[in-house]
Amino acid sequence: MEEQLMQLLQDTVNDGLYQIILSNPREKDKVFKIKVKPVMVKGKLHFQQTMYEGTKVFHENFTGGDMSRRVQELITHDFKQCEIEHRQCKAIVLVSKKGKITIRSKRTENAGTEPAADNGVQFAHNRVKQYILQEGIAVPFLVDLGVQTKEGRIVHSRYGKFKQINRFLEFIEDILPTLSKERTVHIIDFGCGKSYLTFAMYYYLHDLQGYDVEITGLDLKEDVIAHCNDLSRKYGYGKLKFIKGDIAEYDEAGQVDMVVTLHACDTATDFALAKAVKWGAKVILSVPCCQHEVNKQIHNEELSAVFKYGIIKERISALITDAVRAELLESEGYEAAVLEFIDMEHTPKNLLIRAVKKTASEGNKQQKARRRVEELTEFLGIDPTLMRLL
Repeated sequence: MEEQLMQLLQDTVNDGLYQIILSNPREKDKVFKIKVKPVMVKGKLHFQQTMYEGTKVFHENFTGGDMSRRVQELITHDFKQCEIEHRQCKAIVLVSKKGKITIRSKRTENAGTEPAADNGVQFAHNRVKQYILQEGIAVPFLVDLGVQTKEGRIVHSRYGKFKQINRFLEFIEDILPTLSKERTVHIIDFGCGKSYLTFAMYYYLHDLQGYDVEITGLDLKEDVIAHCNDLSRKYGYGKLKFIKGDIAEYDEAGQVDMVVTLHACDTATDFALAKAVKWGAKVILSVPCCQHEVNKQIHNEELSAVFKYGIIKERISALITDAVRAELLESEGYEAAVLEFIDMEHTPKNLLIRAVKKTASEGNKQQKARRRVEELTEFLGIDPTLMRLL
């Protein structure tokens, strides 16, 4: 199989390569991912290796032959998974605990027909975006949820959902260094619904990245919970379970490493965030929805010319709601960011709040964040639920 691996690399590490991703390292607390892509150096084709170690990134360039040997060595000794995307094919290389190598490859539909870019290098601006979950490689839960066909093709009407799932996994990828591989990682997903993203999160962390992960999905709909549990058993996801429950009342968790809340309506998001802070979750990923509370409360004479227009008042209130939430998380010792979840052309509300617990307390900065929120809420005449809960 090593000869087949070397032949695969010789056939793909050339001007038709899009990228190579090595993941699921054998040793923890070192380099957790390596990406390889073609680059032009002084008019000659080289391959750039990008190594991700903790929060640091390192680059190094290789010639084609050296890069082939380098990737083979990394697969043989350091990583359990390698994904290769080439103009002619897509391939996945998996390595078992005992060192057995398995190669799965598939020719792309445009093999032999796609024109090469200038200088033979397929740069990002002239090729289709490459996703974490790839087109052409069937994933069981995506097939059962109607996103993919059995052959791995994306169902046209579900392409937006496919993009959303991959965008969400990019956020998960960013916070991997904060999750431990020394023990089970516990995740709570509030308001999981049909659980597209819950299954994607489990598949990515457990199957692709090798984490010992336990995820609990919470929702109010009994039929949805039953269906999701059936699917979880079907896939053998022993540590993915779904239960019926209300976010505000749920308090059965012990240690929680990450809290996810996607499209929890109005103040349900606030209750989920408050729970996450109470549990000391290392990571919070929240996509708020239907922010009505502040819209009903907001009042300021100086801004009356703005608030007189309903749709503008509604949008400003939603943005203020999420800004206040992020600032309150900062006041609780998190590093918070408000990011775009999917393309803004789909909806003006799809923002994601990402909060990562800081390793050391910064009391002065936290107090300043709290004062900023208090001054803002007083200025606008609002009393947000999360502020009261914290």
